[in-house]
Amino acid sequence: MKIAWVTYGFTEYSTLHVNALCEEHEVLLVMPRAEDGESEFEVDSRVKQVRFSKPRLRQPLKQIASVRDLVSQIDDFNPDVVHFQQGHMWFNAALKRLKRYPLVITIHDPRHHAGDTVSKKTPQWLMDYGFRKADHVIVHGKLLAQQVCELFQFPEPRVHVIPHVAMGKFDSDSHVQEQPGTVLFFGRIYEYKGLKTLIAAEPLIAKHVDQFKIVIGGSGDDFEQYSSEMQNPDRFEVHNRWIGDDERAAFFQRCSMVVLPYNEATQSGVVPVAFNYAKPVVATSVGALVECVDHEETGLLVPPKDPGLLAEAIVRLLQNPQEATQYGEAGKQMLDRDWSPTVVADQTASVYEQAIASHQNGIGHQPNSQPMAEVS
Repeated sequence: MKIAWVTYGFTEYSTLHVNALCEEHEVLLVMPRAEDGESEFEVDSRVKQVRFSKPRLRQPLKQIASVRDLVSQIDDFNPDVVHFQQGHMWFNAALKRLKRYPLVITIHDPRHHAGDTVSKKTPQWLMDYGFRKADHVIVHGKLLAQQVCELFQFPEPRVHVIPHVAMGKFDSDSHVQEQPGTVLFFGRIYEYKGLKTLIAAEPLIAKHVDQFKIVIGGSGDDFEQYSSEMQNPDRFEVHNRWIGDDERAAFFQRCSMVVLPYNEATQSGVVPVAFNYAKPVVATSVGALVECVDHEETGLLVPPKDPGLLAEAIVRLLQNPQEATQYGEAGKQMLDRDWSPTVVADQTASVYEQAIASHQNGIGHQPNSQPMAEVS
């Protein structure tokens, strides 16, 4: 097949996918150039690339010119299928121009998260417009599949659950030994990530464990609202900024566990990185996290917004390092077996074949005859 992979982000995720897909298919990668401070991932030489500079969202003339150029280059490639990641305010408006191609969209987040000001710059109705243009849809969890079917009245055969691809580089310059008692919170810092719950759990952890450190790595909200709630600031090590790839490797190599205290979630790219470094995960039972973290197999699950239960889970792994190691190793085995780029590429190619068949038969873009109730 000839596959046009289009994305305005998801750089590492997209690179891993196209590098695997190009083993058996002809692939065009349409993706922004890395901006200052962002990590650059090596794309296989067999992948054709269209790299572009992203105009600001509030620059309509530049955005229109950019989208026109991208669509023209996709037309020149003449793909059998177009695979679009999530959506984009301006490119969504061009999907009608690509309607002659079967369209697959990976919906990473069916709805904007609380406090995610970056995503909310694109109105939800415009994201929904793009989602509804898809012949077939990929999501990273069964709960997300159900939500997408209900929101957009898609028949179940058009929505496919495929694991999040394994992420995390091992060819970096970082070679850091694990430091016992190191608890890592990593990624974008927004309200829905529940960092305040982890901060509130710290004094509860300290009642049972003397030596531990909570490392926070990532950017997002004004951090003052978080630092002001730290009862014991010396227990925290804060890196409130964008974390490059080599430094990310050091964070994950160093930690004893990775904590995702999210208030809400769809899926998470942090989980596969944690498992790739054989680290156990303590996560809240929200969204598709319950599907990728097996309780007492690859980590521990606790209810959201409960500092006490979160502290208990963290203490349990801090006091039982052998158990933590077993969970991390099990996560690594699961990742290699089910989430490897090759496995995920094969499943994704199968979706392409179905999308092509649906498109040729004229049955794409058709909702169920009986609308479903919207998920709140």
